Amino acid sequence: MTTHSEIEHRGFITVSVMLATIMQALDTTIANVALPHMQGSMSATQDQMAWVLTSYIVASAIFMPLTGFLTAKFGRKRIFIMAVVGFTLASMLCGAAQNLEQIVMFRFLQGVFGASLVPLSQSVLLDTYPQEKHGTAMTMWGVGVMIGPILGPSLGGWLTEYYSWRWVFYINLPLGLLTWFGLAAYIKETPIDHERKFDWLGFVFLSIALGALQMMLDRGESLDWFMSPEVVIEACLACLAFYLFLAHILTFSNPFIEPSLFKDRNFSLGLVFIFVVGIILLATMALLPPFMQGLMGYPIIDIGFLLAPRGVGTMIAMVIVGKYSNRLDGRYLIACGLLLTALSLYMMTGFTSEIAGSAIVLTGVIQGFGLGFIFPPLTTITFTTLEPRFRNEGTALFSLMRNLGSSIGISIVIAYLVEKTQTNHSIFADQIHIFSQPLQQAIQNKLIDVQSPEGLALINALVTKEAATLAYLQDFRLMMWISLAALPLILLLRKPAIITSQTPV
Repeated sequence: MTTHSEIEHRGFITVSVMLATIMQALDTTIANVALPHMQGSMSATQDQMAWVLTSYIVASAIFMPLTGFLTAKFGRKRIFIMAVVGFTLASMLCGAAQNLEQIVMFRFLQGVFGASLVPLSQSVLLDTYPQEKHGTAMTMWGVGVMIGPILGPSLGGWLTEYYSWRWVFYINLPLGLLTWFGLAAYIKETPIDHERKFDWLGFVFLSIALGALQMMLDRGESLDWFMSPEVVIEACLACLAFYLFLAHILTFSNPFIEPSLFKDRNFSLGLVFIFVVGIILLATMALLPPFMQGLMGYPIIDIGFLLAPRGVGTMIAMVIVGKYSNRLDGRYLIACGLLLTALSLYMMTGFTSEIAGSAIVLTGVIQGFGLGFIFPPLTTITFTTLEPRFRNEGTALFSLMRNLGSSIGISIVIAYLVEKTQTNHSIFADQIHIFSQPLQQAIQNKLIDVQSPEGLALINALVTKEAATLAYLQDFRLMMWISLAALPLILLLRKPAIITSQTPV
């Protein structure tokens, strides 16, 4: 139930939980661009530095499903404040780390405490606002979730370039302090269920499944996927643990996650949708920076500026959605968002290594608009029909599916990029022979000397560049089809009844 105090201080509560959301969402991507600088500072290899990202992702995935139990057992306000304080302190420790072992350990702690920040932010807003204003509330919350990963690389690049990679973590201190003050001052504690028991076996099964899956996704690229015994073991372990988890929650009297959650059709479909959104949100951001830097020659700072308008498009779309959320059917907005996203990806299939920066900005803004039209109505539809007692648990699963979609999406597009680059290179190389007219012209114009090692290396470099460029375009086309494939699911979503009562809930 929403108290009179919470109604009176809705603005402060909204700002506080949005800061928590932005702080956590930023850290999913902000450290990526700082890795080369951190690598040099700590004299570590590239594979070793990958653990800085892996430790955070694995910890967040394992501990996110704990949110529902912890809030029921100890109270939402208490857990929220502990998460903010722990995340902020862990960030400071990451910034002060002196060696690889320290920063990996502190990043793991960051993931542990940060796991509950986004789901708790979402559940607080859902409980603070009445149902007829859930669309507006989810729009404001969505700004933090969507803008964080988009602005993370550009902000991280700017801080690293002009200050130090340590400021990528120190920036969380002012955000953490403001969030802590707002939560402590304005949010009321929820009822505590002293009788609730912890399902250790269910937690262990799910933790092993998520941990093994994230390790497989993170390590697979560098280990050649299923050619590696480690990846095969991790895949088998994830499948077995997930099967045991499903069997356990369906047969245990007090399971870690209640199966009755999934009886709500909108909630179950919402998890599928947010999985797809997670793929598109971060997979595109994983492809564009290396495309622009490796094939177009852009410096990292310029890349950040060219990608930033994508976030502007998202914000504008979310403002529009928030203003008209109670007048428009959210399913139409989701369909419009998916079509805009697919359109932007279709336009990106026409990129070349000489494409103008304005084209990158245009496609980014269109895609930002698409994602902005999807996220708030999807979140509203997902939770409007869900029983309030399931909100803490439901929001944790919602965030978990988004993160899993991002992890799986990034792994898929990178693996597809590598495979297509190799295939394209082989096809293009077969077309280069002494009777090839373009090659003859290059030889006649003395641009290439096929008799020298340098000339052959130049030919190979050109072929590799063109093969990689086409592979990126094929990746964009793959994501376009993924976006379109989600459209039929909209027909299964139910339009929730909107409550217009003025009585606070």
